[in-house]
Amino acid sequence: MQREEIRNMIEHDGSAKGIVFSQFTSFLDLIEFSLQRSGIKCVQLNGKMNMVEKGRAIDAFINDPDCRIFLMSLKAGGVALNLTVASHVFLMDPWWNPAVESQAQDRIHRIGQFKPIRSTRFVIKDTVEERILQLQEKKQLVFDGTVGDSPEAMSKLTEADLKFLFQN
Repeated sequence: MQREEIRNMIEHDGSAKGIVFSQFTSFLDLIEFSLQRSGIKCVQLNGKMNMVEKGRAIDAFINDPDCRIFLMSLKAGGVALNLTVASHVFLMDPWWNPAVESQAQDRIHRIGQFKPIRSTRFVIKDTVEERILQLQEKKQLVFDGTVGDSPEAMSKLTEADLKFLFQN
């Protein structure tokens, strides 16, 4: 499914680039293998890489027009990068904290981004991933009600919602 989305991206825009985020580097390795077998050039950035290796990967993605996909571990690639050369984000697995995912997606939402942005999240039905998304929604409501701009958000949380947040 993910490979089909990437092929669709390339077919619709010959210069489009995308970033694939996962919290599991072993999953990124599998995706990299699949993309390379399909003839799609990609690079990877993860927390095991030193600064020189990370710099090379970033440079290759930004400057090589044939390098279409940047595979990133969610935490290693989620902060302090400006990758406006990409216009597509693929989230392969949900993280319990919606702010981490937002930071990752913000890599392409920067000054200098001129293309429309597309973000695709992959979720398997009837799995823990769906429950994580529910948790994200509830956390966002709490944030909006306490820190954000939505004073009515806290009033939308029910007792059951709060129990869900704090259950074992």
